[in-house]
Amino acid sequence: MEVHYNISNVLVLQHLNISSEHVFPAFLFATLSYMIILFCNLVLILTIVLNKSLHQPMYLVLLNLPINDLIGSTAFFPLVIKDILTNNRTRQYSACIAQAFFIHIYAAGTIFSLTAMAYDRYIAICCPLKYKTVMTNAHIMGIITFVWMGSLVLISVLFILLLRLPRCRSVLQNPYCDNPSLLSLVCADTTINNVYGLCILALTQLLANGTILYTYLQILVTCFRSKRTDTKAKALQTCATHLTVFLLLECLGLFTIISYRIRNISPHLRRFIGMSTLIFPPTLNPIIYGLKTKEIREKVVYFLKNKIFPF
Repeated sequence: MEVHYNISNVLVLQHLNISSEHVFPAFLFATLSYMIILFCNLVLILTIVLNKSLHQPMYLVLLNLPINDLIGSTAFFPLVIKDILTNNRTRQYSACIAQAFFIHIYAAGTIFSLTAMAYDRYIAICCPLKYKTVMTNAHIMGIITFVWMGSLVLISVLFILLLRLPRCRSVLQNPYCDNPSLLSLVCADTTINNVYGLCILALTQLLANGTILYTYLQILVTCFRSKRTDTKAKALQTCATHLTVFLLLECLGLFTIISYRIRNISPHLRRFIGMSTLIFPPTLNPIIYGLKTKEIREKVVYFLKNKIFPF
């Protein structure tokens, strides 16, 4: 049978199903969420950058997280807010590819950043005497380079494999663009794409879960062996905070990925969980780390009082 390939540059997205009376509340919620994410993450970034006392390995590694959150939320919110206001379901193919690319960079970058933060805490708590000799500037730059280059290379290959395939459909099953939705538009053999996607998932999960499981087990052993109550409490608090952020992202992200491969799952539930992955972690991350980390909390309060609201 002859296949008629679609070369249109306009895609039709799944409608958000917002009634006319709920347009303004939805717009208000999306706008406020984006403003909170921008404000909290920018304050965290500026606080770390402008305070030399925070130019330490722990905070330099942490700095990647709010930068990555801004990438993901900026790829998601402006287009969704525009769609809510205009009730528009169409999007240029190039804009859809760009949105999907940066959303996947955000997902991979967050996992790598949290893994790097777990490694940093492991060295600090389990090998405190070697911390300064291990976490040198060169080593920190290597970790940060790995976080960004690893994400960029893995996701770039994912989308190069996607763009080589012809399209014969133009209707997405999501109100935003991601790789699985774009892959559903393809009328060609997607085996290579599926295998590579599963390899990325297995690699990132093995690296992240393996590293975090090992580091936390070692940290817990070290804490329970320690006779200093204050050191034990601080270490456990750091672990609990980090683990909360990681588990939130893992649960939301893995459910979204797995849901594309299970036909009986409600598409509404899949879209809700997928959008939650782009809303809640970027909102909670700076608040959690800002409130739970004493040094950052003090610098943030000082920054807000003297730089943002000096009255």
